[in-house]
Amino acid sequence: MLLKDVVSTQESLERMSRAFEAAGLFFGHGTDNAWDEACWLLETLARRRGLPPLQVDTVLDATLLQAASALAEQRIATRKPLAYLLNEAWFCGLSFFVDERVLVPRSPFAELIDKRLAPLLKHEPRRILDLCTGGGCIGIACALMFPAAEVVLADLSSDALEVARVNVERHGLGKRVSLLQSDLFAAIDGRFDLIVSNPPYVGVDEYAELPPEYLHEPSLGLLTGAEGLEIPLGILDRAVDYLEADGWLFLETGATWPLLDAARSDLPLLWLDFDWGGEGICAVKASDLLRARSQPR
Repeated sequence: MLLKDVVSTQESLERMSRAFEAAGLFFGHGTDNAWDEACWLLETLARRRGLPPLQVDTVLDATLLQAASALAEQRIATRKPLAYLLNEAWFCGLSFFVDERVLVPRSPFAELIDKRLAPLLKHEPRRILDLCTGGGCIGIACALMFPAAEVVLADLSSDALEVARVNVERHGLGKRVSLLQSDLFAAIDGRFDLIVSNPPYVGVDEYAELPPEYLHEPSLGLLTGAEGLEIPLGILDRAVDYLEADGWLFLETGATWPLLDAARSDLPLLWLDFDWGGEGICAVKASDLLRARSQPR
């Protein structure tokens, strides 16, 4: 038992974080270091038991220590992201159900939504499309930020949409948020003031070098061809047909962004900066997408 003879919060966190570091775990699915991972694990289990917030000198109940020890050992043995073991992830300060049918949310879109996509978005969007929604976190966060908007969550994966449906219900949004199985825009109807998308953007070579934690995630949500550009380029090619004249597309491509920027040098892609960390989200106006379509490439 990893936490045998441990008594306090401080001791348990120190023991778990040392074990995580010694095991060479990768942190990138909600935390970026072993200490924060241990804190997340222990605090979540304590919260689910209805305990008050833990202090460093809190004497821990034996059943809590046993559960935390078992979960920490599972994290080490399986290399699964902790979010999957907890069936919970946080995005925009909101709790979401996650399992291995969807990626663990970790997008810098959270900062953009927190700032209401200002200053680019000039008015409240009436219709929002979250394309390649996965578990629905980006679209649901947008729905809560813009309470008058109709939101469509679209994804190719029926498994992902089942998870998204759980999250729509969790946040009480069934009347304003709909789910649609669609291969990119294939089943999309109408136009939107705002399209947000965190699509697959990992190329085959990059995928082969990912830490084991990422290999527990559905490859459908990560992999795409042309060095990670195939799906992002497809979205840029077709988004204008589904945007209002003054609409915006916000598209995430992570570290692949320089390749996309070079591939679509005809477009004035605005690559955004983040105070909270992260990279690789561009914004582009519908009018610029329309103008680029009319010009030879």
